[in-house]
Amino acid sequence: MKKINRFLVGILITISSNSHSALNEQQKIVNKNAQTCFGCHGEDGVSNLPFYPNLAGQKQKYIEKQLFAYRDGDRKNEIMSPMAKSLSDKDIYSLAEYFANLPIKN
Repeated sequence: MKKINRFLVGILITISSNSHSALNEQQKIVNKNAQTCFGCHGEDGVSNLPFYPNLAGQKQKYIEKQLFAYRDGDRKNEIMSPMAKSLSDKDIYSLAEYFANLPIKN
């Protein structure tokens, strides 16, 4: 019985550390890439300039779709297209999740 308990505890610790590592990995991606977004879209996802859209609270799938379109050339913009070119699929998913989960501010 003690061996089984130790085994289960070991599994739980492994799962916990793996999910913690995944969260750290995602946070690193966001920290690296979101800095570029902050200049136009604001650190809290709310732009101070009326011609840049707010990203906070946008649907995750919408942000993903737009970033993929900019990256892949299906949507063109002289500012966004070059910025999106360097994003991997994982970068796009992480950024979209990050901005979608920011609270909308008035």
